[in-house]
Amino acid sequence: MEHRLDGHYGYRRLIAASLPLIVMNIVISIYSIVDGLFVSNLVGTTAFAALNLIWPAVGLVGALGLMVGTGGAALVSKTLGQGLPEQANRYFSMFLEFILLVSVVLAIPLIIWMRPLAVALGAEGEMIEQCVIYGRICAAGLPGFMMQLGFQPFFMVAGRPRMGTRLAIASGIINIALDALFIMGFGWGLAGAAAGSMIGCFVGGFYPLWYFSSKFNHTRLKFMPVRFDLTPIAKACTNGLSEFVGNISFNVVSMCYNLQLMHYYGENGVAAYSVILYMGFIFVAMFIGYNLAVTPLIGFNYGAGDRGELRSLLRHSLVLMLALGAVLCVAAQLIAQPVARLFVGYDSSLANLTVHATRIYSLCFLLSGLSMFVSAWFTGLNNGPVSALMSFARTFLFELSCVFILPAIFGMEGIWYSAPVAELLALLLGAALLLGYRKRYL
Repeated sequence: MEHRLDGHYGYRRLIAASLPLIVMNIVISIYSIVDGLFVSNLVGTTAFAALNLIWPAVGLVGALGLMVGTGGAALVSKTLGQGLPEQANRYFSMFLEFILLVSVVLAIPLIIWMRPLAVALGAEGEMIEQCVIYGRICAAGLPGFMMQLGFQPFFMVAGRPRMGTRLAIASGIINIALDALFIMGFGWGLAGAAAGSMIGCFVGGFYPLWYFSSKFNHTRLKFMPVRFDLTPIAKACTNGLSEFVGNISFNVVSMCYNLQLMHYYGENGVAAYSVILYMGFIFVAMFIGYNLAVTPLIGFNYGAGDRGELRSLLRHSLVLMLALGAVLCVAAQLIAQPVARLFVGYDSSLANLTVHATRIYSLCFLLSGLSMFVSAWFTGLNNGPVSALMSFARTFLFELSCVFILPAIFGMEGIWYSAPVAELLALLLGAALLLGYRKRYL
């Protein structure tokens, strides 16, 4: 079924269009969760902590793919709304070629400097070697990872969000099967977890490249060899700056959480935070999936000059994000204990710490969908700087500040309250931005 970009989108149509991309992002988020589940239970706490210590650095570099993809999808959608399909396809092809080039260029130094990077992030003793093993294999798989992230926003633009879901499920099954084979069957430990994940990413990243350039492609988007033009590339990077800034900020904040947790709790603190992040990956994936679906709609209607539909998209999206946030906040409270038992049930004190921390941290889910949508709203309107400001303030400015300030004031418990306090501050900023720009866009 093809989803058109034009026409009115009420609640039912928004949910129908976004659900495939929500499922796609949930499945993709499960990749790292599967790694953690296998490693935590079969390899050990040190390897589990090492995985979660080094992954934010790899994710930070990989976020460039999502930046170009999200910003590029907004520009392609706007160009389609202006009635310029050939130019839209040139942009589409150019952005994917650029992602591939950048991924290869960045993988090499990341592999070379993995050891000093692990030390800088706070790894000690055996954890350093585990970080290097996992990090270098993930860096080698960076092209597949970045291409997979870059393609995500374009499935909705192409009118085939379910294609992204099916591909993510296939990649996820490959990842799980290879994790089981490499870790349980071959005994490769952390190296097996990394290899399984990256092979899954290569399937998710390069199959759509083949499809969109093949004769089987009947969508509105077609991949073709084109020459680089720095102007649209720069525009795409500016549009998607919020996603890049958000990912950079998230990964930097995660590193700082780990540094603080190593100081206050040791390896157990990092392990507990890792479990919280795994649950958060799935919950946040729902918000991201919705935003991937609605951003092209915003861009298309902005390009077509339909302010009435823009107002409708804004109103409906805020209601949906608030409702989803409330559901996820309650769900997090209910599943905190079974999730802790699943990952760290072998250590009762660690499990108790994880449950306690989860129930405090999860209050942020009530508000995070609203603030994330505000950033996506300005991305769809091709206003990259404002979108980036929202993402930067939400994760880097507010949460990073809270990570250091709250423990200094309230002690080690303050770490777990950092995310809820930061989301409240971000919501206030988002409301101010929407009100400040309402006359310009609405």
